[in-house]
Amino acid sequence: MRPILMKGHERPLTFLKYNREGDLLFSCAKDHTPTVWFADNGERLGTYRGHNGAVWSCDVSRDSIRLITGSADQSAKLWDVRTGHQLHTFNFDSPARSVDFSVGDKLAVITTDPFMGHTSAIHVKRIADDPDDQTSESVLVIKGPQGRINRAVWGPLNQTIISGGEDTIIRIWDSETGKLLNESDKEVSHKKNITSLAKSVDGSHFLTGSHDKSAKLWDTRTLTLIKTYTTERPVNAVAMSPLLDHVVLGGGQDASSVTTTDHRAGKFEAKFFDKILQEEIGGVKGHFGPINALAFNPDGKSFSSGGEDGYVRLHHFDPDYFNIKI
Repeated sequence: MRPILMKGHERPLTFLKYNREGDLLFSCAKDHTPTVWFADNGERLGTYRGHNGAVWSCDVSRDSIRLITGSADQSAKLWDVRTGHQLHTFNFDSPARSVDFSVGDKLAVITTDPFMGHTSAIHVKRIADDPDDQTSESVLVIKGPQGRINRAVWGPLNQTIISGGEDTIIRIWDSETGKLLNESDKEVSHKKNITSLAKSVDGSHFLTGSHDKSAKLWDTRTLTLIKTYTTERPVNAVAMSPLLDHVVLGGGQDASSVTTTDHRAGKFEAKFFDKILQEEIGGVKGHFGPINALAFNPDGKSFSSGGEDGYVRLHHFDPDYFNIKI
């Protein structure tokens, strides 16, 4: 596989997201400027200028018309994907970390970090059809978890919100009342900070990655642990193939704890595992530094990774990949 190297960010990558058709790839980084690329050849289409802090995550509406971004500048912004214009800014008292559109794009969930006496919180915002009607008020605010909530996403039919973060517990909340419905059992839960969370295409299960050097697959409704994938490095990013029973994990030590220049020593590769058998089936090397973001194209034929080195690497799978046998 010859990767396409996309250099559009000055600082480490934080998040990657494909649109539903898989022809556009959105990247977020610590350099304040989310960027959109053509997903087939890696050509840069444009940037979204307006944040003045690191951008931690983004999501794109089902029709690829709106983009939402969450940033350390204590705001989340709605953008017109095509023109790059800002449509609305949601201001908070602390950095906005995770953003996710609901099914139907009528709501968005935004998490904010603990900051200056404020605890972490999950905010639900209504997204207006017409940007002129957009307001900043929250439909629901959920507080409770200690430490930062690194990721919160919508559960099936928008009835629930699934969150995970620094306190290692995965929680499922009622998206109307904010009531805690379920939380992961401490015995089987992660032992360290949960860094990432990815849902399956049908929403029936989801994958979490953690600094405890493992990724875990959970049942969305019951929060039963289904599978565990262990590696020898902290996991910063996880993704699931929409086509095959494959999961991919990315990570590596913190850049500060890497003392050698040998990229193998830092173990900065994307590792592929068989989802069912939990066995490693291969790895893709290339980044000079930890992998912070991973995403599969919705067609399952390519994936991209974003690293501490500021590069996005776009990999189109060889035909051999689709015939891997264990």
